[in-house]
Amino acid sequence: MTQPIPIRRVARTPQVRGDVTHVVMWSGGITSWATARHVIAEHGTTSTVLLFADTNAEDEDLYTFNDQASARLGVPITRVTDPQGRDPWQVFEDKRWLGNTRIAQCSQVLKQEPCRAWLTTHTDPASTVVYVGIDWTETHRLPAITDGWAPWPVDAPLTRPPYVDKQQLRKEARDAGLIDPRLYRLGWSHNNCGGSCVKGGQAQWARLLKVFPERYARAEAAEAKMRRLLGKDVSILRDRTGGQTRPLTLAALRRRVEKQPEQLDLFDEGGCGCFTTVQPREAAA
Repeated sequence: MTQPIPIRRVARTPQVRGDVTHVVMWSGGITSWATARHVIAEHGTTSTVLLFADTNAEDEDLYTFNDQASARLGVPITRVTDPQGRDPWQVFEDKRWLGNTRIAQCSQVLKQEPCRAWLTTHTDPASTVVYVGIDWTETHRLPAITDGWAPWPVDAPLTRPPYVDKQQLRKEARDAGLIDPRLYRLGWSHNNCGGSCVKGGQAQWARLLKVFPERYARAEAAEAKMRRLLGKDVSILRDRTGGQTRPLTLAALRRRVEKQPEQLDLFDEGGCGCFTTVQPREAAA
């Protein structure tokens, strides 16, 4: 049996002073667990916070994973959420803007804003480091992430050696006694929003239709409602067949899955990046 790769202590880049609070942006996914493990190995449990922004649309296995991981890491989960208790679909209605594979304001409202509010209330940027769960394949995203979380300094331990992939990390988590969340087992690349992330592509939604048809039906109804509210031909997905890009509704995708599955773009997968996506300023306006 392959042994878990040991954690290597490396010099960190953020410069802070005094007693440091280490805040891990905890998503309930495998890379946030691996990031937290690195942080705790270097700094211990007493100064580490696992900050979890609940979208109120998560799969049940995410909460089980959170409970198990928290117990084994020895750090409680600090849960934050939207003050109004909204989920992504309710945010879209209130913002009158349907999130899609390119821009999704649910990331800002349900993840980034509650976490920033917690950081503002409970920490000092001069003595705090924020950790995000991007890995060595995503180092190009780090400058924008760092700018997005300013004035808090940002670190991403998984971008440094030893380099491992998600499959290795999932095995290490299982070896540590944690469940393997079912979204991963069923083919999702992320463990967020119950598999209904609007940033996911056609392959994700086709999988959701097959595995969780009731979740697909709710998303399809929510998208149809938004189209009526806005009076516009908007959609979560895009159809690129024939060299042109046009809206592709979830209703149209469902019909395509049922009648013409060969027309699916199975390379259009996408995935969640709520803690690591910087909202364009013009989009926020």
